[in-house]
Amino acid sequence: MPAQKIDLHTHSSYSDGTDTIEEMLQKAQDAGLTKMALTDHDTYEGWQEFSALGPKYGIDVLCGTEVSTKLDGHSVHMLAYGYQPGGELDAIFARACDSRRTRGQRMVEKLSVDYPITWEDVIAQTAGETTTIGRPHIADALVATGKFADRKAAFNGPLSPQSPYYASYWAPTPVDAIKAINASGGLAVIAHAFSITRRTSPSDEDIAAMVEAGLAGMERDHRDHLPEQRAHVDRLAKECGLFVTGSSDYHGLGKPNLLGENTTSIEVWEEICSRVSVITLK
Repeated sequence: MPAQKIDLHTHSSYSDGTDTIEEMLQKAQDAGLTKMALTDHDTYEGWQEFSALGPKYGIDVLCGTEVSTKLDGHSVHMLAYGYQPGGELDAIFARACDSRRTRGQRMVEKLSVDYPITWEDVIAQTAGETTTIGRPHIADALVATGKFADRKAAFNGPLSPQSPYYASYWAPTPVDAIKAINASGGLAVIAHAFSITRRTSPSDEDIAAMVEAGLAGMERDHRDHLPEQRAHVDRLAKECGLFVTGSSDYHGLGKPNLLGENTTSIEVWEEICSRVSVITLK
């Protein structure tokens, strides 16, 4: 078999990525990817386009979603691969996206006192009505005012969870999300669980509870995991019987992450594809 280059965590303009599906696939081809997953936040709106265009670029594609969850008030992201739309996750996505939108409006209302920003400015940063709106779009609107150099500067400033402008949003617990993913025929993989950019991380006991709920794998190779965090993932994966993945968490111009900068083995790709209900939408 020819060498495989597999990236299982990417975002398009259907959520907070800056590339269209086709632009991302073209860049994936240029980067030498042979297989990849689309994992936009709390939506599967891009699946049909992704499934249809993948073959054009010689790339095998896997449909997925990055599901927002909260553990003790802190964000935990769960990658859901190959589930069947129309199940329990639909209700979760609808509630989460509605909460993200109203949270965003509350934040913009606060920000507008000190920055020249409106909700219409935020909407202008999205690809359309189907976009899952989040803080990155508010960051882009702030960058457009000239007050911040890039998304990172905005996130480190007024969009920080410690900022007085910040507002929270609803998300399910990791355990509830995992159960819904499994009930919909998918597989759950926790994303960048021990990210060095976050203030808190799940404990080993938290991970054990997720495994009991049906967690299948952990994202190990990610730019937010240094060798210490990757070793931690390896230990837990061995103890709990989980597979490990590697990926870019690509967002186009929204992050410096490059397609294929971390990759997943062909063995794990094949295991995922053998265990899920949906690989692509026809």
